[in-house]
Amino acid sequence: MIHYKSQQEIASMKKGGHILAEVLWEVMAAIKPGVSELELDSLAEKLILEQGGEISFKRVPGYKHTICVSTNDVVVHGIPTEYRFKEGDVVGIDCGVYYEGFHTDMAETTQVEGKESADVKRFLTLGKHALTQGIKAAQVGNRVGHISKTIQDIVEGEGKYSIVRTLVGHGVGRELHEDPEVPGFLRKSIEKTPELAIGMTIAVEIIYNMGAKEVVFKNDDGWTIETKDGSLAGLFERTIAITEKGPIVLTD
Repeated sequence: MIHYKSQQEIASMKKGGHILAEVLWEVMAAIKPGVSELELDSLAEKLILEQGGEISFKRVPGYKHTICVSTNDVVVHGIPTEYRFKEGDVVGIDCGVYYEGFHTDMAETTQVEGKESADVKRFLTLGKHALTQGIKAAQVGNRVGHISKTIQDIVEGEGKYSIVRTLVGHGVGRELHEDPEVPGFLRKSIEKTPELAIGMTIAVEIIYNMGAKEVVFKNDDGWTIETKDGSLAGLFERTIAITEKGPIVLTD
């Protein structure tokens, strides 16, 4: 069931989303050679609590951290470790804030300074472009499939990158994961996907690989998912609201 939000509820989500955005950008700025994944996790926790928010991910049963860290071939749900970043690493951070009874969700990926690659820069630039255009497709009267097709066409139009098929965007609100699912690819005709309507709040996600689309669990922690072929992965995400004036990014 899709839960539609009132203007007041969306205003609460925007407050939480603003906290989340400020926290995530500060965490991203702290990604340097020699910094560990766990140090970023501690920083994110400190910043969220200082601003009066709660940690969304710690409300997920079994998950004990503030962020998920996707380093190099890790796609999503990477548990922070003592690994210290090296020059040229590709690092994605996923984080959520719970505020005034609502969740917001956001992710960003960057390359660690020092040994930047033109190929990686192109890969990440394309993913960010797909996110921007996917959000623009979130118009009243359109369907989830319009978002999915936009993302897939941009990412896979290159002929060398792949959208992951087993992981998708989602509704977000009182629960971190709500209906509807928002895939970054078309798995059925657009007409059979949910219609976008005023009051819907969704997390649009670009979950993609430089290589093939297949993913596997990295180890026995039950969370960390990596590319099957060892290729690099990228992750971008924003929480948005569907309004009569167009989509509004709440994590801004």
